[in-house]
Amino acid sequence: MTDYDTTTDTRFIIPKLQGLYAALSPLTVLYMRLIAGIAFMVHGWPKINAPMGAVGMVEGLGFHPGWFWAPLLAATEFFGGLLLTLGLLTRPAAFATSIVLCVTTYFHWVVQAEGFGGAEKSLLWLAITLYFVAHGGGRFSVDRAIGKQF
Repeated sequence: MTDYDTTTDTRFIIPKLQGLYAALSPLTVLYMRLIAGIAFMVHGWPKINAPMGAVGMVEGLGFHPGWFWAPLLAATEFFGGLLLTLGLLTRPAAFATSIVLCVTTYFHWVVQAEGFGGAEKSLLWLAITLYFVAHGGGRFSVDRAIGKQF
């Protein structure tokens, strides 16, 4: 279980910065994971409280029956965010939230015809969740603490 780290095999223009980068790298991964997880929980919380409230929205996107997809969306956003925050089952949680973000990208870019400008935030969040699909939760994750990862 290694972190993605280019500080050990890179020649730096200012070599004395290598130690600083090595120390900051796991902290920035933690920060990114916490912000992504909390953001998903914030978006998912209203849907958890009223899981059928998004039926019309998901059916408007073509996901029928809405009574099935709306609670699934709520659970994916809230519990996926919770798992990301903890760094527990990080890769499956990040994969599930990535699917949600692919749908929101499509919704803004194609359905709403907003193009890149409308889909930009979804694309940025998708880049973050895909990072965790590929790399796992990092040094400061429950996955790392228990010594098991997907």
